[in-house]
Amino acid sequence: FAYEMIAIAKRCVIGDSDFTVNVPGNVYAFDSTTIDLCLNVFWWATFRTTKAAIKIHTLLDVKTAIPAFIYITEGSVHDVRSLDVLAYEAGGFYVMDKAYVDFKRLSVINESKAYFVTRAKDNFSFTRLKSEKADKSNGIICDQTVKLKGSKSNKSYSNSIRRIKFYDVEQQRSFVFITNNFDQDAIDIARLYKYRWKVELFFKWIKQHLKIKSFWGTSFNAVKTQVYIAVCTYTLVLIIKSDLKINRSTYELLQILSASLFDKTNLNDLLKCPT
Repeated sequence: FAYEMIAIAKRCVIGDSDFTVNVPGNVYAFDSTTIDLCLNVFWWATFRTTKAAIKIHTLLDVKTAIPAFIYITEGSVHDVRSLDVLAYEAGGFYVMDKAYVDFKRLSVINESKAYFVTRAKDNFSFTRLKSEKADKSNGIICDQTVKLKGSKSNKSYSNSIRRIKFYDVEQQRSFVFITNNFDQDAIDIARLYKYRWKVELFFKWIKQHLKIKSFWGTSFNAVKTQVYIAVCTYTLVLIIKSDLKINRSTYELLQILSASLFDKTNLNDLLKCPT
């Protein structure tokens, strides 16, 4: 049912006007968040010796801020393993942090005709094949085509990789991005990675405003059900906001609806009247 709600929301929610990167495909940010649980009650949620937890792995559509895929596991499951359950969309961009750098799995994205954008790990070892002219006025230090060094890495990912080094003036630090997309401008790749924070904001929002930090049931199924109910609530508020063209924040709408569940006032009048 949550995925039915997601499908409806994707059809009616207008894209984010803050998204300014011109790319042909959809852009997704993938990450996970951890929900701590009591080990004595949630004994099945393996995490640490003295603590239980679950992880909510989320693929977020960056342009609409709607989750496209939710995968819930025990807290002990490594983030990179969640890539194995994703179905990749040809032409789509998948933005991830460097915790997801596993070249065997990145090769699956490449073979699916999709694109990954992530940061290189500190031990990223490569051989430079060629360099493109870098526009240093935009913060691009270098734009290279490289090959993985080492027989094991090269066997996992035998194709060329694009390596982009970018200096962020605001943070006053350099970032090294790797991608299998060679068509977009280097600055577009750097900007795409910035939108990865959209999924972090989504996690922060649902933790603060929806009930996913304490649970009514103690079984794995009960916990998953409550998380998916939270996703349904989130998408429902977005659908209402879009359909009624209401100029209020998602949080405001959620608060009004929460306080008016048994109110018989017309929904349009209830949400559009001044507070």
